[in-house]
Amino acid sequence: MKIAQFYHNKRLCLGVIEDHSLRQIDFQGDMIDFIKGIHRYKSTGKPIPLDRVQFAPVVSNPSKIIGIGLNYMDHIRESKGKVPEIPLVFAKFSNSLIGHNDRITWDTRLTNKVDFEGELAVIIGKRIHQCPESKAMESIFGYTCANDVSTRDLQFGDGQWVRGKTLDTFCPLGPWVVTSDEIADPHSLDIKSRLNGHIMQDSNSSLMIFKLPQLISFLSKNFTLNPGDVILTGTPHGVGTFRNPSVYMKDGDEIVVEIERIGLLRNLCKSL
Repeated sequence: MKIAQFYHNKRLCLGVIEDHSLRQIDFQGDMIDFIKGIHRYKSTGKPIPLDRVQFAPVVSNPSKIIGIGLNYMDHIRESKGKVPEIPLVFAKFSNSLIGHNDRITWDTRLTNKVDFEGELAVIIGKRIHQCPESKAMESIFGYTCANDVSTRDLQFGDGQWVRGKTLDTFCPLGPWVVTSDEIADPHSLDIKSRLNGHIMQDSNSSLMIFKLPQLISFLSKNFTLNPGDVILTGTPHGVGTFRNPSVYMKDGDEIVVEIERIGLLRNLCKSL
């Protein structure tokens, strides 16, 4: 099942993707309420063509958005970084969430070095703590596309990553969640990022250093994971800052993250 949050008459609704359209479902609540409940629903109303849907981020107010740094060997090589012995964890805040087709914005008084990072995102489906690796995959509700937008001057200049990773609009997420039963192996998905139509990142989730069972188990042994929590599993090579010369997103740019069997997350850029 592909399920999305969207706006209808200024109200947040849920819908399922069927035959290149969205059909609203009869459910009172948001995505996290749906994840927590019994996943029974019925469609209501006429199908809406996808190009007419106003998508929201797939979750609106998760208790946590967890980023994983340096989780692809090719990205470590391009950044001249060291292979982490344990997952490198950072946080993004809920204010950074936007949906498919929303605008990534930034204040040029703060930064002009805004970079893209296409990533596979995991949506947690149940409360877990001290979860063994053997049970970790059972905790996943589904998968979506993410862009871990990063302002590199703040990220590298602060000495820690939070501010540079979590400005408003810096976590596009969507366009929908593909439930875990639809993806037999999340470690074999092609991941691409295109900036103004040009391929910048082209990799595969098989190249993750810490696979999903390791990541989820590790995180759950440090803090409880709740339904709707988001894990950004790391970005592969091709980000803008480590190119020669560096490439940063600019006002008017289009950035697209596409993940095999999941979909395509598109956002435009606007500097203020």
